Amino acid sequence: MEDIWIEKYRPKILEDVVGQDEIVERFKAYVKTKNVPHLLFAGPAGTGKTTCALALTKELYGSTWRQNFNELNASDERGIGIIRGKIKDFARTAPIGKADFKIIFLDEADSLTNDAQSALRRTIEKYSHICRFILSVNYSSKIIEPIQSRCTVFRFHPIKSADIKKYMQKIAKIEKLEITSDGLETLIFISQGDMRKAINVLQVGASVKKKITAELLYETTSTAKPEDVKNLINTALGGNFMAARNQLYDLLIKYGLSGEDIIKQIHKGIFDLTIPEESKIRLIEKTGETEFRLIEGSNAHIQIEALLAHFVHEGGKLQ
Repeated sequence: MEDIWIEKYRPKILEDVVGQDEIVERFKAYVKTKNVPHLLFAGPAGTGKTTCALALTKELYGSTWRQNFNELNASDERGIGIIRGKIKDFARTAPIGKADFKIIFLDEADSLTNDAQSALRRTIEKYSHICRFILSVNYSSKIIEPIQSRCTVFRFHPIKSADIKKYMQKIAKIEKLEITSDGLETLIFISQGDMRKAINVLQVGASVKKKITAELLYETTSTAKPEDVKNLINTALGGNFMAARNQLYDLLIKYGLSGEDIIKQIHKGIFDLTIPEESKIRLIEKTGETEFRLIEGSNAHIQIEALLAHFVHEGGKLQ
């Protein structure tokens, strides 16, 4: 269900791409000259990497873009087989129409094994005369150096709050939704610069009510309110362990959060505390250690209770 609005409101041309103005300007130059180098898109999820690849392709090829564009997700097939099979078969065929080259868009390319990347490097070399590659990754450091050196790297940054607000208001107007001011701020808080997540959250909220409020969004996305997490932290720092423990279980039951969700919000809340920097450093260190233990499979309730106990101990030093 969530992907419906993503495709519906995905920008079709470069002019409509939101929040990546400098990158879009360089892509327009590529369209004007009808020439594109191999590209490497690096950045967080939901910042427009796939959208830019599609918009660039559509403006380059017009009505024949589907015949000259192949999108693959490397996380589905991570091994050398995808390079020797699907990618090589598409790369070595001639472009359709008046196009000088075709484009292969490889999403989540940082999921490829090193052997697969080595094979991809050779494929890029061999078919550069009729094919261009666009690699999309979250972390460019996971791509081997020989591929990086063959690509022009574009680094996508999280979408600014003002751009997310503007786009959410645009969607709300089309969908005949009413978004309150606190609802908009909540969308920004939950999405953290991820436009795709913001659209999905708005869609989920709209499926329940036409009036989008902060309360509705917190309920439908199973996200704890920042003030609730702040109260939890302050209670623990105040030395009342049992009260903090009860607040923790209220959050887990009310919002249905996982241990990792709670840890992430506690981590954000620490930076807003009015305590000495040394105390923040110790709390952050302990929070990171707890998160690592959760990822490794430890019991979430026990680990977070232990973290709260550390907050109580740290709070005692501040008295």
